[in-house]
Amino acid sequence: MTVGGRPTVWHQSNGFQKPPGTQRTASCSAGRAGFRWTVVRRLLGRLGATVIIRRLRVPSLGLLAFLAGCSTIPMAGPASHDVRAGQEDPVSLPYALVRLTPKVLHVLAANAPSFSAAFKDRRGPTELRFGVGDIVTVTIFEAAAGGLFIPAEAGVRPGNFITLPPQEVDSRGNISVPYAGPVRAAGHTPTQVQDAIVEILKKRAIEPQVVVSFTDQRASSISVLGDVVGGIRYPATASGERVLDAITRAGLHAPGFETWVMLERNGKREIVPFGALVYEPANNVYVRPHDTIFLYKEPQTFLAFGASGRQGQIPFEAWRISLAEAAAKAGGVVDTQGDPASIFLYRGETRQVLQQLGIDCSKFLGPVIPVIYEINLRDPAGYFLASQFEMRNKDVIYIANAQSVDVSKFLNYLRLIIATANDPVNSYLTVVTLKNAMNGGAAAIVNAPLPLAPAAGP
Repeated sequence: MTVGGRPTVWHQSNGFQKPPGTQRTASCSAGRAGFRWTVVRRLLGRLGATVIIRRLRVPSLGLLAFLAGCSTIPMAGPASHDVRAGQEDPVSLPYALVRLTPKVLHVLAANAPSFSAAFKDRRGPTELRFGVGDIVTVTIFEAAAGGLFIPAEAGVRPGNFITLPPQEVDSRGNISVPYAGPVRAAGHTPTQVQDAIVEILKKRAIEPQVVVSFTDQRASSISVLGDVVGGIRYPATASGERVLDAITRAGLHAPGFETWVMLERNGKREIVPFGALVYEPANNVYVRPHDTIFLYKEPQTFLAFGASGRQGQIPFEAWRISLAEAAAKAGGVVDTQGDPASIFLYRGETRQVLQQLGIDCSKFLGPVIPVIYEINLRDPAGYFLASQFEMRNKDVIYIANAQSVDVSKFLNYLRLIIATANDPVNSYLTVVTLKNAMNGGAAAIVNAPLPLAPAAGP
């Protein structure tokens, strides 16, 4: 398009600049800009944005899109303010948010899995007691021959005693002794059974003395099994053995930080890493008759998501690590993306632990409650707390983005929208200019960003 045989120039300042030497007025410039704004509105109207453009200008349009379109911006997880706001969706899973403090560390340390805490019996070796199925031998002594068990011609005998044939404790828990009848043995120690037999025979035998002993100890055994040991079942000893002693009997193959030890006693179970037995002697408790020890291998891992240098499933590679060590394994907080004040750890905790932390558990169901721990590493003291916070197998670490990152994503998203809307306008204006130039005139085109409002009049 030409004016007076001279090329027109499209310009960013007002949309149309009067050619040098012409007598056009400023209203012409405003008219051209208005024409361009009309083209923009018509083209964007095809995209469904006509109503917004009529009523809004760039600042308000950007603010509206930012507030309404944040959910459409790609993110690796929830925003930090969404986590802190709590669970607002009644259909979703509720969780408890706990800020990491020294009090929280103290409560967690007191409730950490351990044999010493799970099994309160701190006594040493206990006396062995007979049980159903044990094979028992009874030997009876008399002070002189001619008594109930020792005949008068006892001179040919090696001593004034008689040994009864070995017998099994029956299903009722009794053994049988001649002239004494059934004697209760199950649940009693050898000394108690001896005293009971003497009490019955003392009126018929000559100063009787009795020795009762195990021939085959079947009811008070200890079982050690698993895929890293040779399975073994052996009788408990009066001297007492600890967990590591029992494992040594079974022959542990290649112990390591991936080995777990489960101790079951009277229907109660507790599981600890093998390293806890070695490095924390309080966990190496005495084993009791009927205990079962199970050893297996399972690599300890945690998951890292969000603004960390490394994402995915990461192994502990040790029997125990802290949150600070786990964050370092995950590459730490990305300096250009993550918010060190918004580090969250996902885990399930028992109802008892949360009650000790002062959390209202009435809205949660079940014995295990989802918990999100919040750690602030922007606080210099936060690293001390993170160094004392013990990780557990299958924990999840999430590092939220800084707010500036979300703003930057939105601005890039907005720039893409504007560029997409601006491309057809520029193409249309180029076609018009080339068409007018081909009709006998000349036009110069200046590539400049498209204004979203018409130029003001004089």
